[in-house]
Amino acid sequence: MDWLDRVAKLRRWTNNGVRAPHKPLLLLYALGSYQQDADGELRYSAVEAELKRLLAEYGPSHPTTPAYPFHHLVSDGVWEVRTDRGPGSPGSGIGVLRSSGATGRLAPGLRAALGEEPPLLGRMARVLLDTHFPTSLHADLCEAVGLDLEQAETGAVPGADAAARRQRDRRMRELVLTAYEFQCAFCGYDGTLGASTVGLEAAHVRWWSHDGPDEVDNGLCLCSLHHKLFDKGVLGLAQNHRILVSDRFVGRSEASRRHVLDLADRPVIGPQPGRPPVAAHHRRWHEQQVFHGVPRQPAGPAPTR
Repeated sequence: MDWLDRVAKLRRWTNNGVRAPHKPLLLLYALGSYQQDADGELRYSAVEAELKRLLAEYGPSHPTTPAYPFHHLVSDGVWEVRTDRGPGSPGSGIGVLRSSGATGRLAPGLRAALGEEPPLLGRMARVLLDTHFPTSLHADLCEAVGLDLEQAETGAVPGADAAARRQRDRRMRELVLTAYEFQCAFCGYDGTLGASTVGLEAAHVRWWSHDGPDEVDNGLCLCSLHHKLFDKGVLGLAQNHRILVSDRFVGRSEASRRHVLDLADRPVIGPQPGRPPVAAHHRRWHEQQVFHGVPRQPAGPAPTR
C-alpha cells in the first residue's frame, strides 16, 4: 500500500478555498505520539485540550472541535478508534467520545509499515507539512506535536530502545512562555491573535541537539526575530543576566539599531517570581559555543543637532 499517497489525499471538507487542517493536525500529533511510544493509544478525553490548542493556533479562525477529525480520520484508513465496548468510533459528538472512553491510534497496517520501514514516519510527516502548512510553521508544528523530524527521517526505531533515546517534551513551550509571562525576554513583545500567542517561541539556551534539556532553566521566551539572532550567535546572555550583542553584527538602519544594537547590556525581562532563570552552565555553553565575537558596549545617547 502506498501510505504516502494515502496521506497526501486525506479527504477534507472544502469550500471556496477555506482551510480544513483538522485531519492533518491530528495525524501529525499521532505520528509524534507514535515516535515516543509505538504501542500507545490516545484517549480522547486526555488529549482533547492539546488538540484543541493545536486547532486554535494552526487551524482556521472560526471555532472548531477535535472531535471531528478524531472520528472522521478513520475513513481514510490511517487511524482506528476503539471504545470501552470494543472496536469502532462512537461518532463525532464530543460527549460520546468522552463518555465511551474512546481511544485512537494509527491503523494496524500503518503501524506495521512503520515498524518495517522506520523512515516512512519522516516522509509522511513531510508530506503533511508540505501539503498543508507553510515552511515557516514546520519547526513550530513539530515542536507542538512532540515530533523530532530529523530523528524520524533517519529512521530511528521507536519501541524497545525508547528509554535509551531522549524524547522531546511538548510541554516545553507552554512552560517557558508561562514563566516569562508570554513576552519576549529581550524586547518585551507580547503579541496575540485571538486567544493564541503569535511570534513567540521557546528558545533553548543549550541546544536540544547538544544535550540541552527541555526545562525552564534552559529556556527563554523570545520573539521570532530574537530567537533567530540568539541561535545565530548575534545575541547572548551575560553572567548578570543582561543581553549581549556581538561586535560582529552590522546594522545601519534605524530598525537594526532599535531591535538589535540598543539591546546591549539591557537586563533580561523575567522570569516571573518562583520560576528559575537560565542556569549558569547552560548560559556558559551558549556563550562559548554559539555567541560570536565579543560583546558590544552599550550605545551612548543619540547625538543631538
